[in-house]
Amino acid sequence: MNVKIIVDSTADMTPEVAAQLTVVPLSVHFGDEEYLDGIDLSRRAFYEKLIETDVMPTTSQATPHAFGQAYQEAFAQGADEIVVITLSAALSGTYQSATIAAEDFPGKVHVVDSHSVAVGLGILAEYALRLSQQGQDAAAIARTLVEKRDCVRVIALLDTLEYLKRGGRISKTAAFAGGLLSIKPVAELRDGEIRVLGKARGSKQGNNLLVTEIEKAGGVDFSMPLLLGYTGPEDHLLQKYILDSRALWDGHVSQLRTTQVGSVVGTHAGPGAVAVAFFQNEA
Repeated sequence: MNVKIIVDSTADMTPEVAAQLTVVPLSVHFGDEEYLDGIDLSRRAFYEKLIETDVMPTTSQATPHAFGQAYQEAFAQGADEIVVITLSAALSGTYQSATIAAEDFPGKVHVVDSHSVAVGLGILAEYALRLSQQGQDAAAIARTLVEKRDCVRVIALLDTLEYLKRGGRISKTAAFAGGLLSIKPVAELRDGEIRVLGKARGSKQGNNLLVTEIEKAGGVDFSMPLLLGYTGPEDHLLQKYILDSRALWDGHVSQLRTTQVGSVVGTHAGPGAVAVAFFQNEA
């Protein structure tokens, strides 16, 4: 049974994992300029524009037509069944688009709402690949993903509150105070919402707080996919975090895999954020 895994472009993955998937792009808008995410606009180019412009970018969901084309191509290339994993339906209509397109292929396309985005969506997709390689059919993979998706945690350290302010997520007063005090908020994505878990002064305290919040989440299931992400054109803050948090990973993984976070989360997090996506240990 040849099962094809399809994701939307908000999924953040390593190149090795991405090469095994089909990616359906969302659209990114800077004012009147429109780009297909990851096709017309690379992630590095996105962050360069984000830093340079005063225009707050917006994104548009992937269309049913785009998903329908991806399904047709997958079947034409020999797929027997398809599993589609999208960003949280609470964040975008992309899940609905994928579901509408699947109606033209009854019983052949199974659509899963990841309840996540970015690196969280990426590790769920990587788990789906693992299940496919074990020989599971599409229906079984989809059921397992629904069972495991709420074990996926995405916890991030933000470098600035400016972009949350631009997007209307926090007040200008809060952003100004945070900038003066070098406040580094630690937040998580849960049920499609950004929740602030704590705040620290400076990146060192922020890194320590990020480690603490990962431990409070129940710890990392190292038998499952694990991925770290960063926003912005460079990853130096991520590398600092890896150094500061090495006790968390030592003895569990030989190498931490990292990736650049895409435009949807990058729009609101801004450059300089560090994110960790993992499956929490189940009680």
